[in-house]
Amino acid sequence: MQSVTDMVILITGATDGIGRQAAHELAAAGATVLVHGRNPERGMETLEEIRSATGSERLHYLQADFAALSEVRQLADTVQSQFDRLDVLINNAGIGPGKRGAERTTSSDGYELRFAVNYLASFLLTHLLLSRLRQSVPARIVNVSSVGQSPIDFNDVMLEQQYAGMQAYRQSKLALIMFTVELAGQLPPEEITVNSLHPGSLLDTKMVRETFGEPMGSAQSGAEALVYLATSPDLAGVTGKYFDQQRESRANAQTYDAAARRQLWHLSEELTGIN
Repeated sequence: MQSVTDMVILITGATDGIGRQAAHELAAAGATVLVHGRNPERGMETLEEIRSATGSERLHYLQADFAALSEVRQLADTVQSQFDRLDVLINNAGIGPGKRGAERTTSSDGYELRFAVNYLASFLLTHLLLSRLRQSVPARIVNVSSVGQSPIDFNDVMLEQQYAGMQAYRQSKLALIMFTVELAGQLPPEEITVNSLHPGSLLDTKMVRETFGEPMGSAQSGAEALVYLATSPDLAGVTGKYFDQQRESRANAQTYDAAARRQLWHLSEELTGIN
């Protein structure tokens, strides 16, 4: 893989927590970093903080609300129009399970919100940016999942029959891992690798603070895992794997059910309009 200084790296959800820290680390290493967020004030503040700390001028803020698939498409269009290469896509954006007992909410497209933001947005964005990644081989896709995973009930994917925020969160994170394995099987590993990871438990992020209160670990450790999967020469050609931080691990059993993965893939194509 080429030097980090030659890379263009897009990190979604990069204005807080491990995404922001990873953007800081990659900018310090000399990469061109595309910082995605949904709040423009927070985005510009993030750029200024990283620029001040690292001296990097190779930083760009890209805005999109992943609760709307139309904005995901606009983000992809912006990347394709402004950058002639993309070496690494880090799908990090996501929302937590919410407060205990909270009611079910939906995205602007009418899908269960966590499934839409944590999974469908990444599924769509990845597909729309594959052409740019193919122009930058060897390229990498890193999907940020969680150790919290629950099997998908294909009879109630949108949890309309029985809703719980933690179930919604956990199935969205498993969907991301299943997508990782299925996509990896379709792409030559010498061209594009696709891996997922659990960045660490109860790290110091907005999601953890809002859901669980006091964090138990630093965002730095999670960011180091992201940077490792995104740039380490040790992982050249390694694809379709799930990592617990920087160690290869095993995900929920549904991950390795080929029929379930195909069913999820076809459903995702239908919901996002990907052909």
